[in-house]
Amino acid sequence: MNDWLRILDQNVLVPPHPQRARQPLKESTAFQCVLKCLDGPLIKQGMLEVLSEVGCHLRVSLFDVTYRHFFGRTWKTAVRPVEQLSRQPSRIIFDEPVYFHTSLNHPNVVAVVEVVTEGRKRDGSLQALSCGFGILRIFGNKLESPTSASQDKRLRLYHGTPRALLHPRLQDPVEQNRHMTLLESCGLQYALRPHPPLEPVFHLLPENLLVSGLQHIPGLLPAHGDKGDALRKPHLQKSVTWYLDDLFFTLYPSLEKFEEELLELLISDHFREGGVPLDGSALEILERRLCVGVHNGLGFVQRPQVMVLVPEMDVALTRSASFSRKVGSSSKASSGSQALVLRSRLRLPEMARHPAFAVVFQLEYVFNGPSGLDGKAASVTSLSSGACMHMVRWAVWNPLLEAGSGKVILPLQGGIRPNPSHCLVYKVPPASMSSEEVKQVESGTIQFQYSLSPEGHLDTATGLVHSPEAERQPSRRPPTSPATVALPAGGSPTVPHSVPLGDTVFPATRQLCAPPGPGAGAPLGGQDLSPGGPAEPGVLGPGSLRCGSAAGAAFHAGACPDCRGSPGQEASGFPEILDANKQPAEAVNPTDPVKFNPQKEESDCLQSNEIVLQFLAFSRVSQDCQGAPWPKTVYFTFQFYRFPPVTTPRLQLVGLDETGRTRSGSLLYLLVLTDKDDSSEAGPPGFQLKYLVEPGFLKPGEQRWFTHYLAAQTLQIDVWDGDSLLLVGSAAVQMKQLLRQGRPAVQVLHELEVVATEYEQDVVVSADVTRFGCVKPIGVYTVVKGWLHLTLANVGHVCEQRVRNSGSLPPSRSRVISNDGASHFEGGSLLTRGGLRPLKNVVQAQKLADVDRELAAMLFTHTQHRSKGPQGIGHEGDAVRRRKLERMRSVRLQESGGELSCWGASMLAQQSIRAQHARDLQVIAAYRERTKVESITSALSLAITTKHTIHVTLGTAEFFEFALRNPHNMQHTVTIEVDNPELSIIQDSREWRYFKDAAKLHTPVEEDMFRLRGSLAPQIFLRPRETTHIPFRYQTFSVGQPALVQASAELRSEKGMDARSPQKSSAMPTKHAKVLFRGSGGKPIAVLCLTVETQPHVVDQVFRFYHPELTFLKKAIRLPPWHTLPGAPVGRPGEEPPVHVRCSDPNVICETQNVGLGEPRDVFLKVASGPSPESKDFFVTVYADNWLATPVQIWQVHLHSLQRVDVSCVTGQQTRLSLVLRGTQTVRRVQAFTSHPQELKTDPKGVFVLPPHGVQDLHVAVRPQRAGSRFIHLNLVDVDYHQLVASWLVCLSCRPPLISKAFEITLAAGAGKGANKRITYTNPYPSQRTYHLHSDHPDLLQFREDCFQVRGGETYTIGLRFAPRQSAGEEEILIYINDHEDKNEEAFCVKVTYQ
Repeated sequence: MNDWLRILDQNVLVPPHPQRARQPLKESTAFQCVLKCLDGPLIKQGMLEVLSEVGCHLRVSLFDVTYRHFFGRTWKTAVRPVEQLSRQPSRIIFDEPVYFHTSLNHPNVVAVVEVVTEGRKRDGSLQALSCGFGILRIFGNKLESPTSASQDKRLRLYHGTPRALLHPRLQDPVEQNRHMTLLESCGLQYALRPHPPLEPVFHLLPENLLVSGLQHIPGLLPAHGDKGDALRKPHLQKSVTWYLDDLFFTLYPSLEKFEEELLELLISDHFREGGVPLDGSALEILERRLCVGVHNGLGFVQRPQVMVLVPEMDVALTRSASFSRKVGSSSKASSGSQALVLRSRLRLPEMARHPAFAVVFQLEYVFNGPSGLDGKAASVTSLSSGACMHMVRWAVWNPLLEAGSGKVILPLQGGIRPNPSHCLVYKVPPASMSSEEVKQVESGTIQFQYSLSPEGHLDTATGLVHSPEAERQPSRRPPTSPATVALPAGGSPTVPHSVPLGDTVFPATRQLCAPPGPGAGAPLGGQDLSPGGPAEPGVLGPGSLRCGSAAGAAFHAGACPDCRGSPGQEASGFPEILDANKQPAEAVNPTDPVKFNPQKEESDCLQSNEIVLQFLAFSRVSQDCQGAPWPKTVYFTFQFYRFPPVTTPRLQLVGLDETGRTRSGSLLYLLVLTDKDDSSEAGPPGFQLKYLVEPGFLKPGEQRWFTHYLAAQTLQIDVWDGDSLLLVGSAAVQMKQLLRQGRPAVQVLHELEVVATEYEQDVVVSADVTRFGCVKPIGVYTVVKGWLHLTLANVGHVCEQRVRNSGSLPPSRSRVISNDGASHFEGGSLLTRGGLRPLKNVVQAQKLADVDRELAAMLFTHTQHRSKGPQGIGHEGDAVRRRKLERMRSVRLQESGGELSCWGASMLAQQSIRAQHARDLQVIAAYRERTKVESITSALSLAITTKHTIHVTLGTAEFFEFALRNPHNMQHTVTIEVDNPELSIIQDSREWRYFKDAAKLHTPVEEDMFRLRGSLAPQIFLRPRETTHIPFRYQTFSVGQPALVQASAELRSEKGMDARSPQKSSAMPTKHAKVLFRGSGGKPIAVLCLTVETQPHVVDQVFRFYHPELTFLKKAIRLPPWHTLPGAPVGRPGEEPPVHVRCSDPNVICETQNVGLGEPRDVFLKVASGPSPESKDFFVTVYADNWLATPVQIWQVHLHSLQRVDVSCVTGQQTRLSLVLRGTQTVRRVQAFTSHPQELKTDPKGVFVLPPHGVQDLHVAVRPQRAGSRFIHLNLVDVDYHQLVASWLVCLSCRPPLISKAFEITLAAGAGKGANKRITYTNPYPSQRTYHLHSDHPDLLQFREDCFQVRGGETYTIGLRFAPRQSAGEEEILIYINDHEDKNEEAFCVKVTYQ
């Protein structure tokens, strides 16, 4: 026990920065760093005079430059004596290795080496002084080869102490900072290399722990040899399996009183922290867990096992009488107090006979209750706010090395003592009034029996028959409703450790991890955990909630509504997502980091991925104005991977009652598939799409690209109004949670913001317009229209089609292409075979007519006697028919006595066939003579041809080298001919070196290798038998013809919910490129044939512009700042990366200009818009390097061409105009829709008939509510077929009216009754006039009468009703007094102050 406690106290690690820990985890890498010697005059002579026994040692710590955070544990070398400075040069030999492993593979994670001198002062005390430090880069952008990595390196040292790295002025790169002063002629010799032998012992060493090879690690055998380095080639100690039975927990003074006090203290803490009293019945103990793991002092050897404990009496009620008596007799020491019992055997196979190996028991309680209950006392698990977990007790057992079996009673620990999980633990009773004997039992005890034999104590492990009802019972408190125990749907319920699939998992644990039945992946509220719960999970009882209440209960608790997270899921109609074994898919929290392992994805036995998209609901912003337009139906457009773009059917928004609100207070609307008559009663809610991505669909080598697509891509979804065909907004969702990583199925529920962007005329648009923390450009407004509730899932299936052998896949990751494998002749026919070459060197004989169409057309008999080939099977039925006809003919001839004539006819037929065969043989001989030269030349060219496949994406340069070898014994000047403009030769050595560094390629670079001849093909000189590497880059900026958007009629519903899976591949054609290397005589010496597979690319930003038809759109898009800090002065000196842009459409002018340092950079676009209502789509790639290697941003731009109408008007005054409507070829029922119905009205207002080939006026009345320039969209839609007939862009230029009077009033803010005021107006005309009243804030001000009449010269009192406002502040309200023609006569301004 003492050894374990000593190692635990000495190896406390500082965790990495929380922001770094939230990033996707990678595989841990092991390193060995040998600190060899220290050179240079680091120690001053004055220090040697003051101190005695001067020694020097090194300290190594891990440091995160990005977040300025030290983590791990500082490691020290042994102290080396310092010799006199007379020795030149001075050198201190250390030669000590340090080992560690880390998964933080980032260039900014470094090791800081500090040189420390220590000595004794005159009074005998020890003093340590820092003499300098160095920064050792572990992960560099340029990863070195293993040969160079084994060489010694020199680490430069700087003045000062490593604490200077915490200063905010020391930004990365730190080594180039002007505040860093280099120590002249001082350095540290070291060697840093990967250390794969350390990987088998990762479970014994925590991550980021620096250890020496001389340090003894529990679980490893000591090293043999003089140096004693046990980690250079580590050997594991033999493990021993321990078995624990009859495990009981006894809590003081009793279980009931202990849990009652625990609940009371939790309620008291919640009231003290939040100030809100909590009802005692709202807090409940859901589970009592036991976490058991083997700990070697440094960390848990394996993840602890998680079991469920139950009260002793519950076990006795569900077992036999003999077992009840045994339980009662085993806990007599508790004086009648009830104990917690583990009803299964514990098996610990990872134990070792070492004094530092111990078994750690952790008792945890899981509660349900409001958020914030766990505070900082929760375990390392991030539980959702609907359930919290506390560790209440823990114990450690250090078994004797010679022990074989026996019984153990251990005291439980608690309070503020350090524990293996490094978290807060529930307090222990005060020990001030207790003796030592009482202290051992006051905090509770744990007792169990142990043995090394699996047969020991089998009586306690057999007959563990238990009922599910007893395990569902959480405590003796009254059960609460499922709605009150619901977890938020924003995160799936998790457990602190991985739960093994053995007998130690109980149904209660399964419900918390992955609840079965319809609540797949649902939080705790999705299952009835009360004693009267359903007998079978997934079967709803008679008290199931209805559609409205079910969604309300599910949406009440969480950040995003889990429509499958309540018992009313089936009542609502949302289907569950099941894996191939009909089990619920595992629910994933969208906020959890994703640990992506490509090897695990490629080795998954379930190679078919079924991607499921479920559109569940759409919620409206609660603060939205009630008069603002809100669609009745919506549809969505998006494109997944390289499938065709999808337009979903129109989905009706079905509103719920007030219970159907999310946590943000937004109004919830379920999505229901509409019928042909626009009714939603026929179908269930939601809409589902499925994509089946299987090896038969993917091209060879494309599986890893699809995995990369899921890990890096963001799916862009546009939301459209189904009636007006206007864009509601756009949403984006990351798909990295769809990576299964070996799991059978995963699902994740998202609540996505639907954002609409409005542009004013001639403004600068920012590329980061919707990102947090950026400066919004003037004239660009982003409005959150609502939230889309979407479920994404990935279900794995066994591939029915046999996957191609990996050896036949093209080397897509290869950067060097060699033509050595092309120098052989395959053999067989000279004619080209259509299929793939078999693995064996055997060619099956084929008929000439089957392999050559030109020859088949010249033959006479090939159509009758061709039995094999592509059409052989199709002619099988005709052969049977001919055979039957011949038999009938023979029978009839025999009946008529025509045997003699039949024999003569058959002889004539055979002679005719022989003549045709002879003629065909002559044709074949002549054809072979004519094509012999061509066929032989083609076959010989195959011997020098190399075929290679590359995968490219838009804008990314694919770099590779071709190893060209001169096969002759004479020198050649080789001409390189390329037939594809997207494939080019890298002629600049700087560019070549840049791509080699990025690709981590270590082939030689030759300066001025090519002979350039203007526009002619480049040449290269080759000596006899010389091999050189020719660098190529393939880069495409074209995306091909855009695939047609599927009409909504093509996606028909299946059983009212599931649409037909769009399995047809999108138009991503396979391209080909050919490179011909010709020698001095013009004959080819090598041929390179490239197959280019285009892959989908990442889209970082989406811009959608509406512009008048047949004009030029000129727009400047501002780039986000590169390296400028917030608050940095303009024109700060520094180097900024070059910026280059390219466009996928050659007809679009796209450029950027070089500006001064610190100035913002803009990308200028000039696009010609087409006729209305066409749209133009293109992509813009932005580069931050001179060679345009990899784009840092890819933008997708949509340009919609509309008819332009310019309107100049006054705010508050109605302006009328007419638009000309031209009929189509048939009669249509149409209706006009506008994006701002409060400001623009149309006449006719509703549905009207548009005659064919007719001309009709559409009267438009515009009354703007605010001054300025902006756009209003006006669509004319066919209401029967939901087609866009015409579209206009109304450009408003509004000027404010003249204010004749101004008033100021003060009102009380809050839920008051408002206020009534009166103002007077005098008619300036001599005759009677009629006036109309309007306001720019109709929600804050209403009039007693909207219209009034007043005689000439008289005064009228206008009654005003001011509505209350919740928030305090000031508001200016304009009152418009218009005449009978709705022209503005006067305007009053009322300044209202809400206090």
